[in-house]
Amino acid sequence: MTEIELKKVLPGIPAQPGIYKYYDADKKLLYVGKAKHLRKRVSSYFTKTLQSYKTQELVRRIHSIEFTVVNSEQDAFFLENSLIKQFQPVFNIDLKDDKSYPFIVIKNEAFPRVFLTRRKIVDGSTYLGPFTSVAKVRDLIDFIRQHIPIRNCKLNLSEANIRKGKFKVCLEYHLGNCKGPCEGLQSMEDYKEDLEQVKNILKGNLSPVIRHLKEEMKQFAVDLNFEKAEINRKKIEHLESYRATSTVVNPRLGDADVISIVVQEEKAFLNYMMMQNGSIIQTENLQLESRLGENEKEILEFAVSYIRNKFESLSPELIVPVEIELLDEELKITVPKAGEKKKLLELSQKNAAIFFEEYKRKKALQLTDKRKENNLKIVEQLKNDLHLTQLPLHIECFDNSNFQGAYPVAAMVCFKNGEPSKQDYRKFNIKTVQGINDFASMKEVVMRRYKRLIEEDKPLPQLVIIDGGKGQLSSAMESIKELKLENKMTVVGLAKNVEEIFFPGDKESLKLGYSSESLRLIRMIRDEVHRFGITFHRDKRSKGAFKTQLDEIKGIGEATIEILMKEFKSVNNIRNASLKDIAAIVGESKAVLLQQALKQLEKD
Repeated sequence: MTEIELKKVLPGIPAQPGIYKYYDADKKLLYVGKAKHLRKRVSSYFTKTLQSYKTQELVRRIHSIEFTVVNSEQDAFFLENSLIKQFQPVFNIDLKDDKSYPFIVIKNEAFPRVFLTRRKIVDGSTYLGPFTSVAKVRDLIDFIRQHIPIRNCKLNLSEANIRKGKFKVCLEYHLGNCKGPCEGLQSMEDYKEDLEQVKNILKGNLSPVIRHLKEEMKQFAVDLNFEKAEINRKKIEHLESYRATSTVVNPRLGDADVISIVVQEEKAFLNYMMMQNGSIIQTENLQLESRLGENEKEILEFAVSYIRNKFESLSPELIVPVEIELLDEELKITVPKAGEKKKLLELSQKNAAIFFEEYKRKKALQLTDKRKENNLKIVEQLKNDLHLTQLPLHIECFDNSNFQGAYPVAAMVCFKNGEPSKQDYRKFNIKTVQGINDFASMKEVVMRRYKRLIEEDKPLPQLVIIDGGKGQLSSAMESIKELKLENKMTVVGLAKNVEEIFFPGDKESLKLGYSSESLRLIRMIRDEVHRFGITFHRDKRSKGAFKTQLDEIKGIGEATIEILMKEFKSVNNIRNASLKDIAAIVGESKAVLLQQALKQLEKD
């Protein structure tokens, strides 16, 4: 992934805790990582100056990034561990120096032992974890051994060995930490009952254990054995504390699929989480098309079967935001209203919403990139069509007008890379010209604009368009020559209406192809300077700065006046225009009304 590609991706990565997944070009999972601030963590891989060779190799292979948002840094840790355990990405092994997380194993043997290990062996044993730290696991095992009598020796307690009397009880038996199965003092059935309590604790299913301890505590109290009752109370506190700090989502939830959805027009954005033993082991975002206007319920009913087949899920429960109907009667459908399942669904919905926002951002980015690419091609064509020496990435266009000589104004618009740069637009109140003199007005505003750019040491445009033909172009060039800018920019005139391009000193005009992209860009710039100038006029008029004879004509509104002034530039030009020319702009009825009213005003 290049630095440019990263800059496009980073804005869509939330500044929240979660996990990130790096994929190569073949969609192979390279690495899973956790972060309390996803955006900062992901960007750090690409900005670090001191990196190991392995990290550099990882970054080189990254082709795409996916992420899942969670509610806390601890949740990110657990989710990272679950995904590493599930998918075992190659760079997680390399970058962590083969470090593995601690498990608790219930050994597949007669009178099974329970102990800590970092190695998983396929021998039928039960492995629980991974856990966050070795210290916590050891504390948990110590707690189990203190309160549940199971053996910790390595003896081969086969039925034959016990029958032959090969073993003798050890100190653990005399301390009450073991019931002596080695001498046949404890049956396999009784040992299994104790082992079930151990399994419940390790799986986070602590309620049966706590319930059992509470019942014992009550009985001890009835028997006035307060010392043992106090011991049970402390055990219960310890277990509840362990449950509060070690749950991933909630181990009591078991196996379930969680699917949430955001529907927008013809697209549906789904988030899927697969949970096993209360731990999320799979997260995925999916996008579906809704071509027949299906609602949220209908899309979910289709998506559930598709997703469960894709991920080969056998979970007996499905958690979704709305009631749905499925053919699978054995699958339990849950729409939670509160509790842990509701929190889990909200987490999924948060990821679906982020997935949708990322889709919108990418779509806007793609459209922007395509538009910019297309604009640059048009600018390149304009350079060739006008035979310019520089690519006109910066274009400015001037237009001026007045209302019968009162308060003359001018406007300038700026285009950069083929797009309007509105922060660079400028309005001009004409200061030095008296009466109607478009040429002198153009000379003034061009002088003011480029004198200021020179003084402020700001970049000059490559192309300047003067809307007004040869006369105004000549006036603009007087200022350009005074400022000694003739060889630093190209200045052209755009003839009114006929769209001819004039270069200074040329007798013949340049006519671009009517449907050429170059002419379309010039028209866009011309129309924009007219729009900007008219807006300036409107603002002035609303403040009472402008008043013409047209304002006195009943039946001729402000919008019509603006159209007329844009086309004819002055009331005198309107008065001298033919009925046909005026009707072509505002319609025959208004044209007749206008001519009659102007004649009457002239007599008055």
